[in-house]
Amino acid sequence: MKIKEIIVVEGRDDTVAIKRAVDADTIETNGSAVNEETIEKVKLAQKTRGVIIFTDPDYPGQRIRNIVSERVPGCKHAFLDKEEARPKNGKGIGVEHASIASIQKALEDVKQEWMGAAMEISQEDLIVARLIGDSKAKSRRERIGKLLKIGYANGKQLHKRLQMFQISKEDFIRAVEQINKEEKGSC
Repeated sequence: MKIKEIIVVEGRDDTVAIKRAVDADTIETNGSAVNEETIEKVKLAQKTRGVIIFTDPDYPGQRIRNIVSERVPGCKHAFLDKEEARPKNGKGIGVEHASIASIQKALEDVKQEWMGAAMEISQEDLIVARLIGDSKAKSRRERIGKLLKIGYANGKQLHKRLQMFQISKEDFIRAVEQINKEEKGSC
């Protein structure tokens, strides 16, 4: 599988994992202190080939994703679930621990960022769907992130991602109904 876009990853081990799974070029941020030189490389990559941000499903990875996305608009995003990014020994979390199949699937399910999208899903919708302000909100957000392939996000980030990736109200409702059905089945 050949990827035209340049993939932004956190470090050398992520690059190795990506190259094992697909034929692609990467830019490494070398941690969460993304410097100006790296941002300039990403801007050039975005102009010439496009960019896919593929960071770890943890706080530092989300921070890097936000910094790059803010400074370089219009990026695509690939997401892994935390379970897919854990090593067999259970220590740590990262793209470098994901299987080839998980990396390939994340890159097949890449999401395009769209800024200025109409707000189809409101904050009220998130409350009604029990994605914020509910004792099970975190686990429900984890599940909806997986179903919609937009990764885990806190309540505020979830609302932003739903807009940024132009998730339709219909897809949102279908995902919430699936979560409700799963919760009823586990009772």
